[in-house]
Amino acid sequence: MCSVCGCGEGELTIDGKYPPHALIRGLQAQQPRHSHAHAPGMTQARMVQIEQDILGKNNQYAADNRRWLAERGILALNLVSSPGSGKTTLLTATLSQLQGQMPLAVIEGDQQTSNDAERIRATGVPAVQINTGKGCHLDAHMVGHALETLPIAAGGILFIENVGNLVCPAAFDLGEAHKVVILSVTEGEDKPIKYPDMFHAADLMILNKTDLLPYLQFDVAKCEDYARRVNPNIQILHLSATSGEGMAAWVGWLQHQLAGKTVNIV
Repeated sequence: MCSVCGCGEGELTIDGKYPPHALIRGLQAQQPRHSHAHAPGMTQARMVQIEQDILGKNNQYAADNRRWLAERGILALNLVSSPGSGKTTLLTATLSQLQGQMPLAVIEGDQQTSNDAERIRATGVPAVQINTGKGCHLDAHMVGHALETLPIAAGGILFIENVGNLVCPAAFDLGEAHKVVILSVTEGEDKPIKYPDMFHAADLMILNKTDLLPYLQFDVAKCEDYARRVNPNIQILHLSATSGEGMAAWVGWLQHQLAGKTVNIV
């Protein structure tokens, strides 16, 4: 799996710049190059040990990020989904509604291009683009270095838009307060049981593009049931970032989280 593969090694950039040599060395130490399960001499036990070492090191970086954020009263959210879920559209709509109410900033994760970061910056909100090359997820070390250059005042919200992938980002803590998984109704209601680790790791599931429901055969009740089988405590919101339906509930959830409160959503 990706945590032992290291396929993105040497291709990482943050806002178009290669990271410091110390970061590159750290990533190389974490991710032995192409140590796939089928590699000669790689036993299952060794692969598991490497994975545990990588995740353990990542968790140390995540703890540092979490401490840094907590000291500044910043709410960090890790937005995860498959490609095409409407994650960036939802994010730009959210930023437009929240601007002026609190400090906002975004870390954008993609394999290539700065297209999404440019969309975010067009709203007036600062964004840092992380390009992972062949890497399929963000890790806490990357996010920590992005925080060094990202301007965000105390008491704000940091949105981390992860690489589009319902598998690997589930395993990597970035130091966030919550993982928020976005699932569009165009993807099929069985995604929570096809990709259970992601939905188990998330605190909130946003069912997006609900304006398209009249044109699809998507069973909302079944989707919610699948999600709660995997994670009985998951909260669920329905919305359409395009039409605006349900956006008020999402913004309200964010405001309560920032205030240190919890909201139970049925």
